[in-house]
Amino acid sequence: MKHVVVQAENGGNFLDPRPYLKLLPTFAQNLPPGARAFATDAAHYDFVGQRCVKDLAPETVLHGETAGERWLELRFRHNCWKHEENLVIRYAGVSDVLPASSCHPPTWQERNAVTLDEILPHDHGCTQEICFLSGSLTITSRDLTATWVEADCPDKPHN
Repeated sequence: MKHVVVQAENGGNFLDPRPYLKLLPTFAQNLPPGARAFATDAAHYDFVGQRCVKDLAPETVLHGETAGERWLELRFRHNCWKHEENLVIRYAGVSDVLPASSCHPPTWQERNAVTLDEILPHDHGCTQEICFLSGSLTITSRDLTATWVEADCPDKPHN
């Protein structure tokens, strides 16, 4: 990632979205509407918030083409101890999907939890790089729509 810091450190990860958040106001207007709404949501990088992307787990990948335009849908499962909702990100006008890993390109389910992500403007619309505990994924698309969907947490104790 260019601005969000994700570094392995002392058996864990050092995560710092502050450099990205400091620059976000300078380029947010250059993001397509859906990407801008998701990137500028105050809860996006709130590590203790229920709508922070950190700790979401990859669940399902769907893709296809409609009217000659490629689309991609990534579904993330909630972490019952932190989230009460699942996240669905649907990308319209996908032009590129680049997986990256330090050892081998893992399958979607092998990616483990999300550490953080970064959404940037691109000539085609926007890019979103998602870092996982193992590897990363960068999607270039015309725009994206992020939707939080209610989920069950059967293992979580209720008050």
